Amino acid sequence: MSANTGTTGAACTAWDNSECQGTPYCPPRCPRFEGKDDTLFLARPYESDDRDALVSMYADLDQYSRSMGLPPATVPKIEDWLGRLHSNGWSLIALDGNRAIGHVAVVPADSSEPEFLIFVHQAYQNHGIGTELIKQLVAYADDRDHSGLTLEVSKGNKRAITVYENVGFDVTKRKLSELEMELDLEHSLVRRLRRPPADRV
Repeated sequence: MSANTGTTGAACTAWDNSECQGTPYCPPRCPRFEGKDDTLFLARPYESDDRDALVSMYADLDQYSRSMGLPPATVPKIEDWLGRLHSNGWSLIALDGNRAIGHVAVVPADSSEPEFLIFVHQAYQNHGIGTELIKQLVAYADDRDHSGLTLEVSKGNKRAITVYENVGFDVTKRKLSELEMELDLEHSLVRRLRRPPADRV
């Protein structure tokens, strides 16, 4: 968020952004947010300088945080995988200081209804990081004029399924061990997710 004042009202100037009304220059959703224990985090678009931090996050991901064979198991394969994701799509990253703690990737970038994947480092799970990344994802996808978002999730991942349903995703297909889910970005909730902090209920 900019520290300047725009036509829509006063912008935030510090970590407490609860009274921020936004400006015309703000990103699709405020990048600053608090975890469940009031820890302060940042979510923003991935930049090339984030590569090493993101590789480190994935290399340290435990087996319980992996899903459907991803991420790859070795650093060279992680680097190749991230390279393909970023060349074909776009990504958002969650940060604790300079440490990458979460990542959501959308592919392909030119699809009207691209698919996405999301991972949160095990040390930061159950802190609201994944939920906020999904909200950021929806806001940015709407800003990029996608018409919808799709994903596959393991049927056993009840926590993630609940998060997706709370944001408005619907199950479109049931497979043997996975669910296909989709969000229509015309959903009324999308506009609410893009409100500045002061306008959120």
